[in-house]
Amino acid sequence: MPHIVAVILTYNRKDLLERCLDAVQAQTHRCDSVIVVDNASSDGTQQMLREAGSRYPNLRVYQLSRNIGASGGFSAGFRLAYQDGADFVWMMDDDVIPRPDALQRLLEADERLERQGIERAFLLSTAFTESGQITNSPSLDVRPNAIRYPRWPETIELGMAPIRRATFVSILVPRAILTEFGLPIAAMFIWGEDTEFTLRVTRDKPGFLVGASKVLHLRQENGPIDILTETSAARLKYLRHLIRNNVFIARKYQQGREILSLFYGIFSLLGKLLRGGQLRKARVLLHGLAESLWFFPDSEAADAPIEALGVAVRAPEPTGPLAGHGDSPAAAPFPHDLSAPPPARS
Repeated sequence: MPHIVAVILTYNRKDLLERCLDAVQAQTHRCDSVIVVDNASSDGTQQMLREAGSRYPNLRVYQLSRNIGASGGFSAGFRLAYQDGADFVWMMDDDVIPRPDALQRLLEADERLERQGIERAFLLSTAFTESGQITNSPSLDVRPNAIRYPRWPETIELGMAPIRRATFVSILVPRAILTEFGLPIAAMFIWGEDTEFTLRVTRDKPGFLVGASKVLHLRQENGPIDILTETSAARLKYLRHLIRNNVFIARKYQQGREILSLFYGIFSLLGKLLRGGQLRKARVLLHGLAESLWFFPDSEAADAPIEALGVAVRAPEPTGPLAGHGDSPAAAPFPHDLSAPPPARS
């Protein structure tokens, strides 16, 4: 049986994290281990996990010394699972609540594709909001077959569809993909690291959306991120990363007309903000555009040490069946120096 490691990225949402952990623990196909990457939470997350104790006997918790964004957190999670010997990494945020058979359905889909001789880059669950609306929809892979028709209907009878761009909302990534293509780009900080990663790994073969694998994605009722309608002042300042990262992804994966369309959309949005007197938002947008001029980050290999992220990591001793598992990164001495320098930014 493959060695499966679930990874949950969390930041200051201990109640959601607990629900997510309970759902992962209740899977019909149990994970061999579960890793929580705590992005320097300050809301009592660590205390909650300590008090949970034996409820999560196969849990490892890695607490980062500072928040390095979702991009850095996902990069850390993938590399920790890879270096723990995972054959598959099952990645998600703390606000994802998988149905009890979500992992089992992903693995069954992988077996069906293997029997058909179909290569795949990853498997993805179908995500729903609390009201039952589809969310986090991936992009269909519409590349043509030998007679120039899109191939995507080929696997409909298997209960799945080929995709390219996807999010990290219950994504199952094989070890071989991480070995070949590396990790999500930590320097992106937030927004778009999942898009870049999934576009990178599907250049030669698609991922697959699995209809029978379902998860609930909480806090997604507001739809896609939009600087024009954003109302949170705390969140607004980070939207420059969204602009910068979108330009970076377009340069890397899109053609001339698509890139021109992106810039047309950005400058149209800038005009709306200026006409509406939303000067702070306009400054954020221009900040992101300026940063994009010199933003050319590289991905790291899956076996790169976690210290390369520029953070110290505190990992408590595991309990239950994993105690004494000496080959795991968690068995190393706990670092106490949390003054590591920040990661280099391209």
